[in-house]
Amino acid sequence: MNLPSTEEIIDDLDFLDDWEQRYQYIIDLGKQLPGLPDTLKLEQNKVRGCQSSVWMVSEENAGRLTFKVDSDAIIVQGLLALVLAAYDNKTRAEIQSFDIDGYFAKLDLERHISPTRGNGLRAMVAKIQGLAA
Repeated sequence: MNLPSTEEIIDDLDFLDDWEQRYQYIIDLGKQLPGLPDTLKLEQNKVRGCQSSVWMVSEENAGRLTFKVDSDAIIVQGLLALVLAAYDNKTRAEIQSFDIDGYFAKLDLERHISPTRGNGLRAMVAKIQGLAA
């Protein structure tokens, strides 16, 4: 999975003129995620607090955490891609120190998604930060 960096995502979204184009970009990012096989879409892998179904599993290799994620909603899959750009294949310290609030502010995302999607986004972040703690 070769997602752009958080800086590239911010620049790409800044370049786009309106939120319809930005939503399409986010959805396209989500389409790059490989998803999860049904065998991993288990209750214990669900992220609590999301309106849609979201599953997340993590692995640690050589001190870096990697995440596999999936959702039943295409926009949520895109939001997962935004979160993974910040956190995937990072050390626990990098995950804990990343300024996720600053990143979301630069994306201007939370003004353009519903409050329930915003809560789900926060739940995804909390799950990753909990796994890294």
